[in-house]
Amino acid sequence: MAYSQNVGKRPTKIGEDSGELDLLRTIRRRAARGARGRDLRLGIGDDCALLRPRAGEELAVTTDLSIAGRHFRLEWHPPEVVGRRTLARGLSDLAAMGARPVAAFLSLGLPKDLTVVPDKTWPGSNSSWVDRFLFGLFDFAKAYGVPLAGGDLAEAPVPLADIVLVGAIPQGKALLRSGARAGDLLFVTGALGGAEVGLKRLAELSNPEVSWPPPDQKWHDALSTQLHPKPRIQQGLALRRRGLATAAIDLSDGLSTDLAHLCEESDVSAIVQADRLPIAAEASLEQALHGGEDYELLFTARPGTRIPRTIAGVAVTQIGEITTAEHGRPAVMLATGCIVEPLEPRGWEHFSAG
Repeated sequence: MAYSQNVGKRPTKIGEDSGELDLLRTIRRRAARGARGRDLRLGIGDDCALLRPRAGEELAVTTDLSIAGRHFRLEWHPPEVVGRRTLARGLSDLAAMGARPVAAFLSLGLPKDLTVVPDKTWPGSNSSWVDRFLFGLFDFAKAYGVPLAGGDLAEAPVPLADIVLVGAIPQGKALLRSGARAGDLLFVTGALGGAEVGLKRLAELSNPEVSWPPPDQKWHDALSTQLHPKPRIQQGLALRRRGLATAAIDLSDGLSTDLAHLCEESDVSAIVQADRLPIAAEASLEQALHGGEDYELLFTARPGTRIPRTIAGVAVTQIGEITTAEHGRPAVMLATGCIVEPLEPRGWEHFSAG
């Protein structure tokens, strides 16, 4: 593969003959560095972690499963990236609710060969795959201020990671998918389609039959959203604290699919204006509409609400409006000039026929 990651200083390596207990000790030692905070009373070491929400708060809990070959590819995604993306999935859910991250729980299943040195999946590495995975996960956790409070570990035929994120929200103030009403305006943070472009670039760079020149800056930019996800925690907190949004959802499965989910929960319809979509560099309209893993926020706001052009440095764009649901009419429509047509949900969906 032509693309490599420079992740800086490595933590202590997991040895050639390490077993479950050594790996657990390593995880506990690293987790302890970020376990400070009054929300987490007791972390790794006992049968359960103890969380203590602040007065007047309720807990938001989400879980996401990442499986090799389905959510990431061992030959495409560096282990550090898999660690970051594992945590990003849950953090993005918290962002959509306007929740403050409190703690993370990781259940990790791995084949034995990914726990030994050197990592055979990435020739030239001096660390094991799981060592690099943990480096990415803990580095990302530190950046977002979320401690690892527990989890589970098992040998498995394929790598998989199940992340549970716990967040805190003032009682009754969570952003929900069900709050949109006809007449609300539809907004999105950031740009769309970048992660889909990055995935295609990874596939091309990983093709041994193609001789590529060194990737230029455009290629690195295209890979950025896929390799360096940025859950919109600060933006979600701002929307909730300032009372700007009536409903919200994170864009993990693609705009067309996630907007359909929001419409279903709110019992409304929506019209998206194609010419207003903030499309990422190198991305197409199709990728912006249906590509997943951008981890941007899609939200609605009442007419007349003053929505800033940027929130915590991230652009906010109005892309459409919410309308009344009508029997027999598709929930989501796409307006391109004078043409208005159904926007089918063609984002990510498990167990679909496609």
